[in-house]
Order: sequence, then C-alpha cells, then structure tokens
Amino acid sequence: MSEAIQVTSQAAKAEMTKTPEEMRREQERLRDINILLENLLANEEATIKLIIDCLYDVGSVNIANRKVRWRFANQATKLIARSSKPVFRVIAWRWFRKNCPQLITDWLASKVA
Repeated sequence: MSEAIQVTSQAAKAEMTKTPEEMRREQERLRDINILLENLLANEEATIKLIIDCLYDVGSVNIANRKVRWRFANQATKLIARSSKPVFRVIAWRWFRKNCPQLITDWLASKVA
C-alpha cells in the first residue's frame, strides 16, 4: 500500500514541476496515441475479431468446466456457449472499438508517468 502512495506522490511532484506547455504537449501526444490506436483497430479488425473469438472459446470452456460439474449439463452449457458466440462477437467488437483505445492510452500513460 505504501508503495502505491509513494508512486502517487512522485507523480504528483512531477505534475507540479511541469510547465503548462509541457502539460499541453503531453495531452496532445496522448490524443495522438488514441487516434493511432483507433486507426490500428480499423486496419486490424479481422485480427482483433479472431483474438476475441479465441478468448471466447477458451473462456466459455473454462467457465463451463468451473461452474457446471454434472457431465450432461456441462456438455449442454458448452453447446449453448458455442451457439451464442456470434452474438458475443458483435457485442465484444463494439465494446472493444468504443473502449479499448482509451483504456490502452490510459494504461500506456500510467506506464510512462
């Protein structure tokens, strides 16, 4: 816990020493990163959808195995999960396209802060 407080206080000190010009430049560069990530999503849509499919396959099997112990019900659950995959794919893609560029940008900014 104290390590998190120390990192936060160091970030706060760094913010105090930045000039307004440096802060403006930082925000501008973060916006550029966000735009570049959105462009990457548009260009790599097929790859991202394949990644989503793979994550769904692994996740649905893991959840079915963890939550449903009875063999017949487990097989039925996996069948239902496979049939609901197209709906999940559409929802996941929309969520990813809307949220991930900002989430990745924020994460990268926290890493360089």
